[in-house]
Amino acid sequence: MTWPTLFKTSAAVAAAAVAGSLVTRPDSAWYRSLDKPRWQPPPAAFPIVWTTLYGLLAVAGARVLDRTTGASRARFARGFGANLVLNAGWTAVFFGARAPRAALAEITVLNASNLVLLGQAWRVDRVAAVAIAPYAAWTAFATALTAAIAARNPR
Repeated sequence: MTWPTLFKTSAAVAAAAVAGSLVTRPDSAWYRSLDKPRWQPPPAAFPIVWTTLYGLLAVAGARVLDRTTGASRARFARGFGANLVLNAGWTAVFFGARAPRAALAEITVLNASNLVLLGQAWRVDRVAAVAIAPYAAWTAFATALTAAIAARNPR
């Protein structure tokens, strides 16, 4: 993994994180009014978890990009970028549009994207795949949480 590639993947991940954070409002009256399951993590857990996952994702992305060339590299780069757009998109749909059901559909696409990235990484660099796995697991958990919130709040 080279520093220039890590800088680029870190910048891309940071841009997605910032974009998502601009619309995240867990203190809003709307979000506080939602019926949420008891197993939802406390609000303080989310920034800790996401900072760690984003760091792992940036490193994994750089490792894969530096170990691929040509069409494989371009395919992974496009998938990585699309994944980050989907990641920030969930936040825009859930918090920005206040649409848990639509956010559930969106995060389902994100999960598919995660599996594609994980598979590509596995074929190129198993360490990178292991670094992506917690991100994929967390978004699967977020899917269950989104589904529970959507079911509890049919309005």
